[in-house]
Amino acid sequence: MTDYREVLRLESLGINNSQIALSIGCTRQTVISVLKKAKQKNLSYRIVQEFSDQELKEAIQDGALKRVPYRKPDYDKIHKELMRSGVTLNLLWIEYCEECRRSGELPYQSTQFNKYYVDYARKTKATMHIERKPAESLEVDWCGSTMPIINGETGEVQDAYVFVSALSYSGYSYVEAFWSMVAESWIQAHVNAFAFYGGVTRWVTPDNLKVGITSNTRTETVVNKTYQEMAEHYGTAIIPARVEAPNDKPHAEGSVKVVKTWIMAALRDCKFFTLHELNKAIHEKLVVFNSRKFQKKQGDRQSWYLEEKPFLLPPPYIIYTGVT
Repeated sequence: MTDYREVLRLESLGINNSQIALSIGCTRQTVISVLKKAKQKNLSYRIVQEFSDQELKEAIQDGALKRVPYRKPDYDKIHKELMRSGVTLNLLWIEYCEECRRSGELPYQSTQFNKYYVDYARKTKATMHIERKPAESLEVDWCGSTMPIINGETGEVQDAYVFVSALSYSGYSYVEAFWSMVAESWIQAHVNAFAFYGGVTRWVTPDNLKVGITSNTRTETVVNKTYQEMAEHYGTAIIPARVEAPNDKPHAEGSVKVVKTWIMAALRDCKFFTLHELNKAIHEKLVVFNSRKFQKKQGDRQSWYLEEKPFLLPPPYIIYTGVT
């Protein structure tokens, strides 16, 4: 008799089909068939842990599984729950799965659950005004201008690219230079930003750059796989700005302009020979920038951030590799 549970468990650990077959004493084709049927029925090891052996057998075998309906999440409720301190999409998905098991319905996988929430949030933002709330979103972008760094040995000048992020509520900003705008730099910039802020927002709003967003149309949003995995790891969601809609990320747009003036232009006559030197200078200017008084309201970005910080979701870990 095939041990369906063990097949799913070993597959969840990344063990290949041949090794699974050797481990449980069956043919490789049997393993492939079981995994194929499980995938078709949206059954993963995590989902079936509470199934009895008989229930799992009936769920896997052809003809024995009664068609069980998928339960559509209540995204109105989910959106409101995300406004509460400490609540993440991953927590809500786990609770949703538990409700599905109790009612005998099938739950969406976490990727589907998150995608449909992103779709819901995008449509909501597109049709109604949303007041910015503490820790609600983080706006991110690359600054269009570059900063020159001189090779001390050859005299060759290489451009560094500048990442900018801003909390939507306080406008508190984080800026860091990288050698390139590739996916690795993009992800590391987010990791460093979360560490700098000491927490995570409910969602992140990037522009539609290819390194993060594969496609963003009225009917479909496709987030880069690595970018999506990072978001799931941090318990946040990626909700890209609508095409040609800068108001979806006004703080990032505004911060880019101010960064060009108060940081990049202010450093225009300085010479930098390493990326570390440039980031150290950027950090010093950033401290001043975040402490500058607002012109149209009381306080500054720093003071507003201190009010916003308690509402940020805790990150899985904090390793800030930026300049301190």
